[in-house]
Amino acid sequence: MAIAIRSNSQISYPIPSAGAFTAMLAVRETAPAGAPKPRLLDRVREAIRARHYSRRTEKAYVHWIKRYIFFHGKRHPAEMGAPEVTAFLTSLAVHDKVAASTQNQALSALLFLYREVLGVELPWLDDVVRAKRPQHLPVVLTRDEVRAVLQRLDGVSRLMALLLYGAGLRLLECCHLRVKDIDFATNQIVIRDGKGRKDRVTMLPAAVKAALIAHLERARKQYQADLRHGAGWVELPNALTRKYPNVGRDWGWQWVFPATRFYVERLTGQRRRHHLHESVLQRAVKDAVRGAGIAKQATCHTFRHSFATHLLEESHDIRTVQELLGHSDVSTTMIYTHVLNRGPAGVRSPADRMFLS
Repeated sequence: MAIAIRSNSQISYPIPSAGAFTAMLAVRETAPAGAPKPRLLDRVREAIRARHYSRRTEKAYVHWIKRYIFFHGKRHPAEMGAPEVTAFLTSLAVHDKVAASTQNQALSALLFLYREVLGVELPWLDDVVRAKRPQHLPVVLTRDEVRAVLQRLDGVSRLMALLLYGAGLRLLECCHLRVKDIDFATNQIVIRDGKGRKDRVTMLPAAVKAALIAHLERARKQYQADLRHGAGWVELPNALTRKYPNVGRDWGWQWVFPATRFYVERLTGQRRRHHLHESVLQRAVKDAVRGAGIAKQATCHTFRHSFATHLLEESHDIRTVQELLGHSDVSTTMIYTHVLNRGPAGVRSPADRMFLS
């Protein structure tokens, strides 16, 4: 079967006009739409993480910036200035009756927002007055009171409380301890990335050494069982996960006080254990203080205050106590000299002399 093709047929295409042709070229040459500008709070988080601030600082700053924005009817901070900042801080103090430290934290968050995120150098930022914090004496337990509280604790809670009192640790420093940070040979504990992102070395109390060794043996058995079930991972600081992909399963990097359950990390799919949450010890200490009948407002941090005070009572050098506590300035350590027993307790009242027989 033959197909006839008409030789005189012509295929024609529409010829665009000059204006239409230019429009077509303009459409094709247009660059693709750029990525949407990140939201303000995302920019705040990125700026905080770029400066390696702690997660708690990030959470607190984002919280106060949100409250500042909502306080002024969701206006953008770039449209506001000194009057709005002053009104917000005044409302916190007058209406919400927050402490001076809380008010200063809110101010620090707003200063960070304007200077580091929005890049606004306003002269009024330097004129904003910070609230004056009152000088409170720390709550300190006597040795008998410390003993009474510890006797009402057991298990891991008792062991952690012993470290708080015996080594002067902060609560989170105790929770963040890893196996490699404890040196039983030299009886030392290395505190990594403590307050102010500083490392320091403190003592390992002899009273807790045997119990801590037994606890780590139990923790190691749990760790080995996790390995057999495809778990055994822990969170690593900074970029160590990328640099050493398998070090997250090493025994030395495991938490000294691991959580009772593991979780699945969303990005890597690793089955990890977090450290024991600080609220576990906080609740146990609160119940123990109440059970001991102690009227003082004692918390986990009170053990650290008691550690420093009792060392000074034993005539240890204040510079040594400063290093054990990790204070940058000795004036911070000096506050414990005001609660020593040889202060008001070492002075005889004139009323006692008046009624002598």
